[in-house]
Amino acid sequence: MRSILTADSVTEIGAQVRDAVLVAGSHGGVIAGHLAAKAGARAVILNDAGVGKDEAGIAALAYLEAIGMAAASVAHASARIGNGAHMLAHGTISHVNATAAALGVMPGQPCRDAAVRLTAAPPPRAAPPPYAQGRYLLRRTGSREVWALDSVGKARPEDAGRILMIGSHGALHGGRVQSALPVDAYAAVFNDAGVGPDAVGISRLPALAARGIAAATVGCDSARIGDGRSMWESGVISFVNAVAEGLGARPGESVQRFVERLS
Repeated sequence: MRSILTADSVTEIGAQVRDAVLVAGSHGGVIAGHLAAKAGARAVILNDAGVGKDEAGIAALAYLEAIGMAAASVAHASARIGNGAHMLAHGTISHVNATAAALGVMPGQPCRDAAVRLTAAPPPRAAPPPYAQGRYLLRRTGSREVWALDSVGKARPEDAGRILMIGSHGALHGGRVQSALPVDAYAAVFNDAGVGPDAVGISRLPALAARGIAAATVGCDSARIGDGRSMWESGVISFVNAVAEGLGARPGESVQRFVERLS
């Protein structure tokens, strides 16, 4: 039987996942599906991240169906996003693509049972279509720049001191505080991915407060996960950390209003 492997993020995988069933803690956006397929996984299970605006949290399923790769998601409320092992042990399937459904994977099924069924998945019939994440300068506010990053993986050293709209979920990877943010930004906003059990979808916020960084999340229904510009255009703040609150930020206001408070 093929191996069933877990990872807290698809950004952490390598050649070891080739031909295996991968249960990854990443949100189910297109980029996660692209990276899993590019690494050679036979099938993948991701977190639906609350599904969210335009169903961005499960967009990988249709993207992978186009190349004949089996894919499914677990319900964000059933298992911690950013924690592949927790998803395998506790997750409940919420959505499947047609290739996975043909193997008997269905909503309501325990993740572990679904993963076993996916070991019989056929190989994808094609390589994944190209997909690239971006970085975009949104505006300059006084001496600070505001940038949209589609993923925390797009952060660069020069982002120190900037205000960042980051399309990634707001969960620490595997609960590791060092995964919160690789740079000392002035402020950062993430997607709350439906929050999930143990408030995991906002667990970056207190970790960043400990570093003196103002941080917030947007509600998953207000902006597309994996899309920093969508956060800027329509994001509504759902949670703030103590540093952001001290600057006057409050849940319910727009991301753009949040940035105005930081200026």
